Amino acid sequence: MATAAKVETVEALRQRLSGVRSAVLTEYRGLTVSQLAELRRQLKAVSAEYTVVKNTLARRAIQDSSLAGVSPYLTGPTGMVLARRDAAAVAKALQTFQRGNPALQIKAAYVEGTILPPEGVRALADLPSREVLLGQVVGAFQAPIAGLVATMEGLLRGLVSVVDQIRAKREG
Repeated sequence: MATAAKVETVEALRQRLSGVRSAVLTEYRGLTVSQLAELRRQLKAVSAEYTVVKNTLARRAIQDSSLAGVSPYLTGPTGMVLARRDAAAVAKALQTFQRGNPALQIKAAYVEGTILPPEGVRALADLPSREVLLGQVVGAFQAPIAGLVATMEGLLRGLVSVVDQIRAKREG
């Protein structure tokens, strides 16, 4: 039988999970309290939060939601990283923290409707930042236009040169 405190905890977690674009499940066994505090600080810098969850209560909170696919990974001590913005920035922050603290293990992740294994989270962390990707897209669109402008400029320069030579010939 569910106690009022557990029902309240499940409902609070369900509210925190609503609108989440990405969630990463981690195992924090072996980390100290100060290391977890440092992880929370690094994640807060990328607009994410880290919370330790009870697996049974988390399963109840995510059932009938888009996060239900991570349910099999809710085993052992579980910490959940919740982000409403850039999932790649969260993955980069976790990877950076994990370099200095190998005790943190990534179990799985939910990223905008897709369940990723730990390798997928590492691949996401290796992607360039959003700003770099946007710059590359703009550069890809700009390159053909810049080439066209240079070609047209060359044609006009050639035409002006021919007209100038004709003028010089007629004067001479």
